[in-house]
Amino acid sequence: MVQGVGVKGLTGIARRLRKHSTDTERHLWRHLRDRQIEGFKFRRQQAVGRYVVDFVNLEKKVIVELDGRQHALDPGDKIRDEWLRAEGYKVLRFWDNQVFSNLKGFLETIRDVILTPHPDPLPQGERGNNF
Repeated sequence: MVQGVGVKGLTGIARRLRKHSTDTERHLWRHLRDRQIEGFKFRRQQAVGRYVVDFVNLEKKVIVELDGRQHALDPGDKIRDEWLRAEGYKVLRFWDNQVFSNLKGFLETIRDVILTPHPDPLPQGERGNNF
């Protein structure tokens, strides 16, 4: 999170991150874009709450984060993940080298998480509000 940055600021940060993607992010994006995983749409460098995440499927609330060396000991990642999970997101973190060394397995893991039903779904026809 960037302290003191509002929604418009996060949008600008996300736009800049998309423009300056890492090689790993560009490689993965080629496999996530255009609904290639079971027809589910992913967005890249997307503002989610007070954070910008690498990739997100908003429908299933799945976030994919790619970590390079800079994240090895970053305590902020734990705080960020806890906040995102509290908001109902499943957060998948992978090391950059996993994208290149085992792309097939990596994409299968994302696919499996996307297709896994929510552990506590609402009964058929209920929306979670009392209208």
